[in-house]
Amino acid sequence: MKTVLVIGGGVTGLSAIYELNMWKKENDQDIRLVLAESAEQLGGKIRTVREGGFVIEAGADSIVARKANAMNFIQELGLEEDVVYNAAGRSYIYSDGELKLIPADSVFGIPASVESLAKSALVSAEGKVEALKDFYTKNDSFTKNDSIGDFLEHFFGKELVEKQIAPVLSGVYSGNLSDLTIASTLPQVFDYKEKYGSIIKGFEENKKVFQSGGGKKFLSFKKGLDGLIDAYEEKLDESEIFKNTKAVKIEKSDRKYIVDFSNGETLEADHVVLSIPHNAAAALFDHEELKAEFELLKNSSLISIYLAYDIPDSELPEDGTGFITANTDELTCNACTWTSRKWEHTSESGNLLVRLFYKSSHPAFASLKDMNDEDLLQTALADIEKSLGIRSVPAASEVTKWTDKMPNYLISHPQTVAALENRLDQEYPGIWLAGCSYYGVGIPDCIENGAETARKIIDRI
Repeated sequence: MKTVLVIGGGVTGLSAIYELNMWKKENDQDIRLVLAESAEQLGGKIRTVREGGFVIEAGADSIVARKANAMNFIQELGLEEDVVYNAAGRSYIYSDGELKLIPADSVFGIPASVESLAKSALVSAEGKVEALKDFYTKNDSFTKNDSIGDFLEHFFGKELVEKQIAPVLSGVYSGNLSDLTIASTLPQVFDYKEKYGSIIKGFEENKKVFQSGGGKKFLSFKKGLDGLIDAYEEKLDESEIFKNTKAVKIEKSDRKYIVDFSNGETLEADHVVLSIPHNAAAALFDHEELKAEFELLKNSSLISIYLAYDIPDSELPEDGTGFITANTDELTCNACTWTSRKWEHTSESGNLLVRLFYKSSHPAFASLKDMNDEDLLQTALADIEKSLGIRSVPAASEVTKWTDKMPNYLISHPQTVAALENRLDQEYPGIWLAGCSYYGVGIPDCIENGAETARKIIDRI
C-alpha cells in the first residue's frame, strides 16, 4: 500500500489532502493518506480569535470573491449559506498629516481614466502631467520578468507611483515594488500596455473585470474564516490527521522516504507534499546544495494588531473602510483596516474594531520586532490617536507576529522555483513543493495549487 504524507495543515495542505481523499473514496484506492501539522490546530495563516463579541482574524481575513466564485470549493464544502461579503466603502491614504481618498475610479491605485488621475488629491499637478506620458511612451524593452516598480515609474513617473500606487500594491504584495516582478504581481499592466498602448486606457476598457459584483470584492464566513478550515477537516474521513506533529527530517530510502517527527515517531511515505514555508522545508534535508537553492527564496515579516473599542464605528470617517500609509515618517503602521465597518459580522454590537499592519518593509520595523506585546500595543494606540483622533482605552486587543513567514516574490523568484522543482524531481522524485512560498499568496491560489499538486501525485500513482 502506498502512502502520501502532506506536511503542513494550512489551506494548501488541506486542499491537497482533500483532493486525494476524494480520489481515494471515488476510486476505492488502497492508499494511506496522512496530514502532519506542527501546531495544535489546522489553518496555518488562517486563524480566527473570538473575544468580547468580536471576531478577530489574526491571519488572513478574506478571500477574493472573483477568484472564489470561479472555483467550486465553497459549494463542495457546503459553505454557501455561511458566506458573507465585505461592505462597500472607500479607502484612504494617510499623507501629509491627513486622510486622503484613493480615487474611486482606480485599480490598486492605478488610474482607470484620465478623469481619475485629474481628480486625485494625492498627486501634484506636475505629477499628473508626467503620468500622461503613459499615453505616448512605447514599451521597447520591458518583459513580464522585469520589476513592476521600474515598469510603472517608466510610464507614469515617480510621483504617481510613490504617492498613490506603491502604498496600495506594496500593501497587497508585501514588498518593495522595485524587487517584485510584473508576472508575480499584476501582469495585466503589461498586457494592457501591449494591447492598448496605455496602462490607463487598458484599465478603463477592462475595469468591469476588477469592479464586478459592485463593492463585494471579498468574502468570508459568518463565524469567521476558520469555517473554511473546519469544513475541510470534516471532509477528511479517509485520512489521518496528526496535530502537534512537526516533521524534522526527511531521508531517502530506496524509492521511499523516511520522515522523522519531533515526537519521536517516524513514517515511511512514497510521496511527500511540502506545504510549509520554504525555510522550514529546507531544514528537513541534509543536502547543502538543495538548502542553498531554498535560501534564494525570501520571506518578509508582519505584525498585526487589533484594537476593539466600546464606541460605535460611526466615529470613523464616513464611507471609509481603512487607510494605507504613504510616508513612513508620519506613522509607524503601514495600513489600518476598519474591520467592523468592512465586515459587519466581526462586531456583534456594531462597536469599533480596527486592525493595524506593521511590515518589515517599514524602516521602524527593526525596533518593532523585538518589542513585547504591551509596547507594540502602545505603538498602535499612538498611530490610532494620530490618524483617527481616537484616545479611548481599547476593550480588547490581539497582537500577532508573523516573523519571516510572508513570501516575498523577488524578480528571481520564478527561476528559483523552477530550479528547485527540477532538483527535487531529479534527486527526490515524489517530493512536491506546494503553497504560498512558491506559487501565489491568495487563498484561492493556494487551494488551486494544493489540488493541482494532488492531481500530479494521482497521475504518478
